[in-house]
Amino acid sequence: MQVKICFNQSRQNNTLVSSTSLSRLKSLRLVLVIPQFTFQCSSSQPATTSSLRSTAKKMFNPRLIAKKLVAREQGEGAGARVHRSIGTTRLRNLDPFLMLDEFNVGLPGGFPDHPHRGFETVTYVLPTSKGHMCHEDFLGNKGELRPGDLQWMTPGKGIMHAEMPKSEVPAHGLQLWINLPSKSRMVEPKYQEISRDTVPHAFNDDKSIEAIVFAGEVFGKRGPIETVAPVTYVHFMLQKGAKLEYPIPESHHVFVYAVSGTGKCVEHSIEPHEAIVLEMKGDGALLQADDNESLEVIVMTGQPLEESVVQYGPFVMSTEDEIRQTFEDFQLAKNGFENAHSWASEIGNRRR
Repeated sequence: MQVKICFNQSRQNNTLVSSTSLSRLKSLRLVLVIPQFTFQCSSSQPATTSSLRSTAKKMFNPRLIAKKLVAREQGEGAGARVHRSIGTTRLRNLDPFLMLDEFNVGLPGGFPDHPHRGFETVTYVLPTSKGHMCHEDFLGNKGELRPGDLQWMTPGKGIMHAEMPKSEVPAHGLQLWINLPSKSRMVEPKYQEISRDTVPHAFNDDKSIEAIVFAGEVFGKRGPIETVAPVTYVHFMLQKGAKLEYPIPESHHVFVYAVSGTGKCVEHSIEPHEAIVLEMKGDGALLQADDNESLEVIVMTGQPLEESVVQYGPFVMSTEDEIRQTFEDFQLAKNGFENAHSWASEIGNRRR
């Protein structure tokens, strides 16, 4: 191995010496360059190859942007408006993600009684929300999502439920739909509800970046959500000028959604209601807040299921025959929808 020693005088700048000659050199500034690695040391002690190698740090190779889009506002539910990014003509889905809506709704608007089958829903009321969301289903489950709370619901073989704001004060949050493997579509319904008081908050070394970790691991903190397929869900808050290098499994699709503030994803600007899909190649997501404004984003990653999916309204199955069977089950109140027609939520009546 040869090392290039750079002197500050004469033509010795171009001298090449073997590593065995280094012991005779004192008080030099040494720069050793190997692809993807850079070492610098300034010492009166002999520099050795082994000591340099121990300080090696692999350069972060960010994923580039594959697609950037603006979430379009549209009507949804009863008198509610949402900004939809995944689940539009510009981005039908991003395996395993099927839909992403940002809502900001108060009574009388909301999402009264409706069914689901075959996938998962993730409802997150943002910490800055002024209002709360209430939920209720035909199995007797009911509760309230405060600012900072998250509900991860698996409808499985069937659920009938309602999601309504608690009052006229708008509840601001996100709802994500995640596909399930075909073998898991008809499981029993279940909930994972994560309180703002118990969800892990992680920080980088200088506290310029805060991460609320619901699923996955960031800065040594792991989220509490148990996912069927490998999925991560993290809310990042970057202070002014902060820079985040977020490693992501190479097999995962990556989706970045801007909640507030301004900044950059790789070298592209990002602001509220904008969504970015990253390429598969690279170490992960590179995000930076502007120097004069903070930045908040939700980063979602997931292992593609690579299975067929047929989505029709609130139902997601693997084949058209399964969708037809689901409609029949719902209409005849069977196979998971036994009391769908006789049940009516209490919170759904708030809008009337």
